[in-house]
Amino acid sequence: MVISGGSRMPEVMEWGVSGEVAGGPVVDYEHYRAGLPPATLQYHPPIGLFAQESLGFPGRPGISGHRPDGTGWSPRFVRTEERVQPDGVSFVLEDHRAGLQVIAAVVISDGGAITIDAVLTNVGDTSYTLATMAPTLPLPSAATDLLTLSGRWTMEFMMNRRPFQGQMIVENRRGRTSHENAPVVFAGSAAFNEQAGTVWGAQLAWSGNFAVIAEELSDGRKFFQLGELLLPGEVQLEPGEAYDMPQVIATCSSTGLTPATNRFHAYLRNELRPKELGPRPVNLNVWEAVYFDHDESVLMDLADEAAKIGAERFVLDDGWFGSRRDDSKGLGDWYVSPDVWPNGLTPLIERVIGHGMQFGIWFEPEMVNADSDLFRLHPDWTLTTDGYEPVLGRKQLVLDFGRSEVRENIFDQIDAILSTHDISYVKWDMNRVIVQGSGADGRAGVRKHVLGLYELLDQLRLKHPKVEWESCASGGGRIDAGILAHTDRVWTSDSNDARDRQLIQRGASLLIPPELMGAHIGPPTTHTTGRTHSFGFRAATALFGHFGIEWNVLEMTEDERAGMRDVVNLYKRHRELLHSGQVIRLDHPDNSIVAHGVLAHDGSEGLFSVASIHTRTATSSAPLVIPGLTGTYRVEPLLIGGELPGKDYAPPAWMADGADLPAEFLGNHGLSMPTFWPERALLIHLTRV
Repeated sequence: MVISGGSRMPEVMEWGVSGEVAGGPVVDYEHYRAGLPPATLQYHPPIGLFAQESLGFPGRPGISGHRPDGTGWSPRFVRTEERVQPDGVSFVLEDHRAGLQVIAAVVISDGGAITIDAVLTNVGDTSYTLATMAPTLPLPSAATDLLTLSGRWTMEFMMNRRPFQGQMIVENRRGRTSHENAPVVFAGSAAFNEQAGTVWGAQLAWSGNFAVIAEELSDGRKFFQLGELLLPGEVQLEPGEAYDMPQVIATCSSTGLTPATNRFHAYLRNELRPKELGPRPVNLNVWEAVYFDHDESVLMDLADEAAKIGAERFVLDDGWFGSRRDDSKGLGDWYVSPDVWPNGLTPLIERVIGHGMQFGIWFEPEMVNADSDLFRLHPDWTLTTDGYEPVLGRKQLVLDFGRSEVRENIFDQIDAILSTHDISYVKWDMNRVIVQGSGADGRAGVRKHVLGLYELLDQLRLKHPKVEWESCASGGGRIDAGILAHTDRVWTSDSNDARDRQLIQRGASLLIPPELMGAHIGPPTTHTTGRTHSFGFRAATALFGHFGIEWNVLEMTEDERAGMRDVVNLYKRHRELLHSGQVIRLDHPDNSIVAHGVLAHDGSEGLFSVASIHTRTATSSAPLVIPGLTGTYRVEPLLIGGELPGKDYAPPAWMADGADLPAEFLGNHGLSMPTFWPERALLIHLTRV
């Protein structure tokens, strides 16, 4: 990375994969510019680290706002201090006339990701209303294509590719990260793919509203710009107050999309994570087994059967508390319901722990039903706007976590449950968006709510350091690097449909590594799509994440129980590889094939999945090319779920007894594929010999 020197706003001149930061004086600004076209300004407006309208930048300013009298709206910063370190560079930027100071740092992590952090301080004498603060990263003309992630509930993280032309804006105003858009953008050279071409990417570590911009100016220059989307008047800085912007994490690779996203993974694994994660235990969640119908004897039986198939964690979902017998009441009253649990949760927890499993429990702490004790006591604690009828979602309202008294109440309630029960895991859900959410002062309150959420999670983690925390928001509605600085995994999607999950998890893998990605085997027929899939297909899909089960084990046949035990043992055998290795997404010419895997960092072992997600027009599939290998590998199929060659697919000869194949063959010709039935998957294990 090269950053311009001098006394002006820093400008990123080049960023790539060198792993070094160069700062200080460089060639004069204008010496590297193109010639000036007619009818323009007398110089090319620089695309500074925070682009400035005051110097003619025609896009969205990197920093904008105003004083009460409307002044200070177009600042022009001077660099007053610069400090270059081996892994980064920091700056102090000041505009005395506007009364603003910025302290910014650009750092390259050990894994190669670039981070940008900055704090804006009001050093003036009057209040300053901030409208925008978003750093800018320039892109070379070789960046011709854009890739973003979008979707909906139960179909998150769909990969969308388009030409890089004009301006692309991805905005989120839902108050949480959202199912619809992820705060990430990639640009790549022509025809880039998973293993070839240069790719640049950036994501915003923030769990609220955001804006992601990719733009090509009329002079041909291109850039990314990422920042929090501030609602009108949401941030008003009094003299001496500061705004700490969400971190931007950037990545680049000259060998395709997969290596670029592995830099994101390395940053999450090694630098952002709140604590070291041990082996990811097999979760069994009871939601799709019992829903709201909690019965102690049934759940005891579920715990017994869960232990028999090898589950390591038993998670009690919605319905255990207050008056929560359906989705219309009880949220906010976090005490064990005496109606459903007259003996309390202790007998079930003791049964679970007696089987050697951990016990987990569901909360939705940010929400409240109007039919609840908490709302009746504190109807003013919601994130709504006085004078307007609040908009309901799922029969619930959002509590205002920007208020300390609200956080204290929820902390006390959750702390009481965790302190009096042996609980090792919390599923923290958030099942609706924020609409017209004003804080106690009447100002837009989304930002304060998100910061309050982070603060409350940190307080609970400090009090209960042995508890693991999952971020769930109707599935994948809050998955970002911001929330992952405070939690231990995410629930990737409310859909356990294996066909859709192949695509959902592939898209999510652009952001997060497998060990943070909740992936469960659901029942044969998925309740969100109505599709029925074979056990083997569901199992092969769920293996490539933090594996779990979301299926009524009491309704399984003996064959299904035996198959589940086999799959659980397979997961336990390979989870160290799955949760520490490099994610490899493979390109395949057949669009009915989704292929990916995990390769050990030393290349000694790999586990790959090849899934057929719909019927092909061709009678057979092209070979699977696996790059990045060295030496000779023993290649063997892993048959799970009772699926057999000849029954579920026509096998190539190597599947009979395995084969020893050189890396050059696998990386050039590729491994011959079976002729798949639709919605089937094959697991392939590689071991270097």
